[in-house]
Amino acid sequence: MYKDRIIRYIDEHTDEMLDDLKLLVKINSEKMSAKPGMPFGKGPLMALNAALAMAGNYGMKTKNYDNYAGAVDLNDGAHALDILAHLDVVPAQEGWTVTEAFTPLLKDGRIYGRGTSDDKGPAVAALYAMRAVKELNIPLKKNVRLILGTNEENGSSCIAHYYETEKEADMTFSPDGEFPVVNIEKGRLAGDFFAGFPLCEEKPRIVSVTGGKIVNAVPPSAEAVIEGLTEKDAGKAMEEVTAATAVTFTVKEENGKLTITSHGQNAHASTPENGKNALTALLLLLTRLPLSDCTAVKILKNLYGLMPFGETDGTHLGIRAEDRESGKLTVAFSQLTVTGRKLEGIFDCRYPLCVDGKKMVGTLNETFEKAGLHFNGERLSLPHHVPEDSAFVRELLGVYEDYTGLPGRCISMGGGTYVHDLKNGVAFGAVLPGTDTRMHAPDEFAVIDQLTVSAKIFAQVIADLCA
Repeated sequence: MYKDRIIRYIDEHTDEMLDDLKLLVKINSEKMSAKPGMPFGKGPLMALNAALAMAGNYGMKTKNYDNYAGAVDLNDGAHALDILAHLDVVPAQEGWTVTEAFTPLLKDGRIYGRGTSDDKGPAVAALYAMRAVKELNIPLKKNVRLILGTNEENGSSCIAHYYETEKEADMTFSPDGEFPVVNIEKGRLAGDFFAGFPLCEEKPRIVSVTGGKIVNAVPPSAEAVIEGLTEKDAGKAMEEVTAATAVTFTVKEENGKLTITSHGQNAHASTPENGKNALTALLLLLTRLPLSDCTAVKILKNLYGLMPFGETDGTHLGIRAEDRESGKLTVAFSQLTVTGRKLEGIFDCRYPLCVDGKKMVGTLNETFEKAGLHFNGERLSLPHHVPEDSAFVRELLGVYEDYTGLPGRCISMGGGTYVHDLKNGVAFGAVLPGTDTRMHAPDEFAVIDQLTVSAKIFAQVIADLCA
């Protein structure tokens, strides 16, 4: 019921949907410095206000939760279905080739720009699903609410703030994953580690090492400053590491110091095997340079031994694991800062259902202690699992199959979404199987046909579940 009308409506309004998406993509909504009334800075608030204004223009009721998040209601009925999306984005980063990060571009059936796939495009698809249901006068007895967050990429405190005053709906989906239905989200550990050591005076010595800007991404670049070493001294080792890793290096000599920058390939931390980690490649290089035999260098070599380049399954950390339902454990060494007397770093681990998180933290404590570092495993999030035979999941799979002609099934993913802590929450869309939209990387895009079919699917789900 309603399928033909829904398809026709979305097809007729695709250009408008893309125009609204372009408007949002033009807004740089990276997390910025907090200001009065702007908990995550100016950009995320601008995106929130723009999205709520769109919904208001389409006759929907909106509410702003202290500039942390916003809600869009289709009607005044009982609260039945929530759709959770976010308007903040990861940093733009370097390396864009098709367009600039915040200059949306339509090309070859795709729309390029930061946030087109994660998660502004899916958010607009959900909004247009609601608009379709409203303007087609599809009768509903219950309400669907679109919740728009502004801090998903940096901790999701926006949604935590929302749920301080609101209750979760009976059913929730987030279009921040992929189709068919993600009913399992792996557990996550953002593992902090640190070490202190005496200042090294003997040259050649490491002045500093820096790499990675965010926890949940494979770092595409990293930098080391070394005193008492020349480009000639490092040349052969750089060639060897590039040959082994495909990570390249650039150098600059100035005032007796050599700055080495590594250039790899970004990837989401949940799929680190898809990237080339510039940080671990740089550490590999440092282990091969003729540096002084001081404590800092010894600890860096130990650290590299725990997370060597190309290893993403936690083998040398002692935590390798895999199960049939949720797949392999993954590790992305994502951030490191080394100065004269201290080292601080973070890795992002996504672990399957079979792993006992607390035991894993205990293992890591022992592993890092043996390497001369201290480990902090407090940022542990347990896995999330919704049974695949639930009525809600069966409904989502049925609509997906009807609109795509593809087989519906439940899948697991390493990425975490807003539904991770919700009892009956799953990720649903907005990417079809086999599509890599370069999420969290340069040249991020969304396939236009996939956005439109997502809007159609979401509209049908609303019509079915809120009837």
